[in-house]
Amino acid sequence: MIKYLSGELYRLFHKKSMYIYFAALAAGYIFISYIRSGGFKEQSVMSDASTFFNFLPALAGGFLFSAIYTDDLNSKNLITLIGFGMSKTKIIASKLILMALLGIIVFGLAPLFHCAVYSVMGCPASPNMLSMIYTVSLKYLLMTLAFTTLSGIVVYGTQRTTFSFVMFILLAFGVISGLIMTALNTFSPALANFLISGITDKIINAVTGSGSLAAPVIQYILYVVIAAALSALAFNKKEMEF
Repeated sequence: MIKYLSGELYRLFHKKSMYIYFAALAAGYIFISYIRSGGFKEQSVMSDASTFFNFLPALAGGFLFSAIYTDDLNSKNLITLIGFGMSKTKIIASKLILMALLGIIVFGLAPLFHCAVYSVMGCPASPNMLSMIYTVSLKYLLMTLAFTTLSGIVVYGTQRTTFSFVMFILLAFGVISGLIMTALNTFSPALANFLISGITDKIINAVTGSGSLAAPVIQYILYVVIAAALSALAFNKKEMEF
């Protein structure tokens, strides 16, 4: 498993399309910020982070999900891994670890990049603002990892690239959670707090000093573990097409 993780990290960090994509994403962000810079106010660096980071799960997480999960489907690498004796459970765990590692890097750099751009545009962030922006980034990192585990069920259950990626994007843009929340508001509004958005909100509130941290963290871990278990179940039941 360690050798596989090392090999995958080497592959990902030598993936030219990843650098091109994130460079283009950064350039687009700078361009949008420049256009809007005339209307910046003292709190813009914080309020805009809350607005724009909402798109990170789809724009940044979507690419990482594709590179980590669906590349193997396109290259038929899953068959090779299983043929060499790697268990399906280890494959699922490895993919989630890779997503977490790269997610931490991307969502860790995003606040620094955001603040650097806004500082150049004449709207620098205070240390307190930077801390709050990192809290926002943490929320979307947790959501991205949760969306990954849910989409993993589709990855390993169908082994179809398009279905898997569309599932992730629908989750990342809040389409599925919006539909579920609409239904819950009709029948049981209280259950809406147990959607991943509600759980991550409670974690962030606890981190910022409002409420208990233990309960939402346990809920989040259960969420990820159950989704990963369902991925393993779907993977084990799916016949490999050699």
